[in-house]
Amino acid sequence: MNNVVNLIGLATRARKIVTGEMVLNAIRNHSAKLVVIAEDASDNTKKKLIDKCTFYNVEYVFIESSAILSHAIGKNNRMAIAINDLGFAEKIKNYLKG
Repeated sequence: MNNVVNLIGLATRARKIVTGEMVLNAIRNHSAKLVVIAEDASDNTKKKLIDKCTFYNVEYVFIESSAILSHAIGKNNRMAIAINDLGFAEKIKNYLKG
């Protein structure tokens, strides 16, 4: 999990992520390569993000908690982020699925 947190932090510093409502926009305009969703997000939030990702054919993964996700990007109370860089997306996906 530490590798994922470090990679997300690196992607944040490289300005390759978006958070908040911009995640939905990134999915819609196909700039999101991967969406990372916190397991403890509300059911409504998860459903909205998963439905959008499925419709626009964007991959998504889950991370343990919003606390970990928030810590990784240095902002409070984040439930999801979109990674806009294919390299970061592939690495994060490999760590979380493997």
